[in-house]
Parts: sequence; structure tokens; C-alpha cells
Amino acid sequence: MKIHKVPVKVAIALLLSIFYNSAIAQINHQPMKKPSMSSAENVHYRDLKVNGLKIFYREAGPLNAPVILLLHGYPTSSFMFRNLIPILSRNYHVIAPDMPAFGFSDAPDRENFTYTFDNIANVMQGFIDELALKHFAIYVFDYGAPVGFRLITANPEKITAIISQNGNAYEQGLSTGWNPVQKYWKEPTKKNRDQLKQFLTIDATNFQYRTGVADQSLIAPETIALDQHFLDRPGNVEIQLDLLKDYANNVKLYPAWQAYLRKYHPPLLAVWGDKDPYFLPAGAEGYKIDNPNAHVKFYNTGHFALETNCEEIGKDILTFLDALPYKPH
Repeated sequence: MKIHKVPVKVAIALLLSIFYNSAIAQINHQPMKKPSMSSAENVHYRDLKVNGLKIFYREAGPLNAPVILLLHGYPTSSFMFRNLIPILSRNYHVIAPDMPAFGFSDAPDRENFTYTFDNIANVMQGFIDELALKHFAIYVFDYGAPVGFRLITANPEKITAIISQNGNAYEQGLSTGWNPVQKYWKEPTKKNRDQLKQFLTIDATNFQYRTGVADQSLIAPETIALDQHFLDRPGNVEIQLDLLKDYANNVKLYPAWQAYLRKYHPPLLAVWGDKDPYFLPAGAEGYKIDNPNAHVKFYNTGHFALETNCEEIGKDILTFLDALPYKPH
């Protein structure tokens, strides 16, 4: 019998083919695992075009689960939810956008975009329309509250629940820290406007994060650095001063938002850092006056409560939402 020599490369190719086919055969006889959207590893980072603007957002959780829309505040972005999203996305479809001029979303110049809370809410309305969200719970924080309450009152049929984390809708919730801003509302002079630039400095950003926090080692330095990076972008100072001026219109809308709460009695959970230097506990208590379905819980921390109490707040939100009837998005 004549033996033919096989080139080394051909032999290796044959062996690899045998191993590959064997592996495929084993895989074909094993049950396929369904892809999971509920783990921390599956946070997706996306862009969506809305009204000509690129809106960046984070998305996680089962696509067929009830939706939670997370709205960040000043001066941060959806990055503030980086630790909360993995907790909520175990059972919920979580969506967290960056609002215009914040985070990784577009920040058009003031000549092409008028920076008011009405206009930002219009963009966010376009965002939920583009995603075709039929029903969703909404988490509002700081600036996310005036934007969120505009969405809430414009879409009452879509709102399954409200979570307010230091998201104010009551005048009694405004601290004396707002005095320089309120002075500018009454007297919109250049001098009063320029004095508000103090709120845009690194010292002010540190103050927001650190005031009222007992254990300073819980504050991640990268979140302060990222917020300040975005604040320091060219042209952003004047954009933020425009929004501080327009905040007066949010206060004027408080009675309308309170009327919504009295009319619809939506399930509402206020989770509040009680050492917040800007939004006082009285703002959280106000929800209970207008809404018998409001529940309030205070945490021994400051403005950015998720930095120090994320696990506890996340569990409280899950307990609150899990008791509600399911509505597909």
C-alpha cells in the first residue's frame, strides 16, 4: 500500500476542520441560551436624532419590560445614573437621555436654539415620540423635574408612576441658596447675571456634590470632573445662565403641576436627600399634600443622593414599582 505524504499546512487545516465540525455538532445538541438584556454588562449607548439634534442616551433591561425614563439634573448627565441603571434594569427597560447642552447630546449655540425649559421639554417630547413610548414611569431630578413635569402634564395617559429624587415642584422646597438667582429674576441686569457665574465653577460643583454628605469618600471624583468638563465647554456658561434665568417660569408652573397631582393622583415616590442645600425636605412633603398616592422617604445625604445611597434608593424604587400594575411600553 502506497502512502501519500500530506503537506503540513493541509494536515493542520484538516485537523482544524474536524475540531470545528465537532464543536458545532455539540453546540447544535445543546439548548440555546436566550440573550439577556438585564445584566449590568448590557447597558447600550445610543444616539437618536430629535428635532435636528443628536440626543445621546443609555438603555438597558428587557425590551418587553415596563419602561422607566430617567431625567438627569444640573450640571450632570445620564452618567449620574451609572450605578442605578444596573439595579433597575434587572426587571425594567431603562432609558436615560442626556438633555440638550448636557452630557454627550448636542449643544447648539444660542443663536440657533433658545435655551428655555419649554424648548428642552419639546426636544424630550420628540425623544419619547421617536421611541414610540406608550407608557412609562418617570424619574425626575433637579432640572429633570421641570422638564419631566412638562412631559407628565402633556402626556397624562402615558405616565405609570413618578419618582422624584430631589425634584422640586413647590416653592417651599426652594432654599435660600436660590436667593441670587431669584434676585436675577426680579432684576435681570448684567451685574446680577454675571454674579451667577459662581454657580458654574469647580467650587460650586464640589459644593453640590459634597454638602450634606457624612462620608466624603463615597463621592466619586470622576463624576465631578466630567460635569465640570461639560460646564467648561466654550459657550456653555451663557447657555446655563439662560436656563437659570428661565427657571422663574418653572416656579410659575408649580400650581399647574400641583393641580395635575390633585386631579390624577399618580403613584409617586419621593426619594430625597434631606441635606440638599438647594431643594429642601418641605418640597418632598408637598407631594403628600396634593396626592394621597405619594410616598416620601428621606435619606441622610445631600443633593446627589445616588452617589451615596444608590443601593438603598434602587431597592426602594423596585419595591414601589413592583407593586404597580404592568403596562407595556
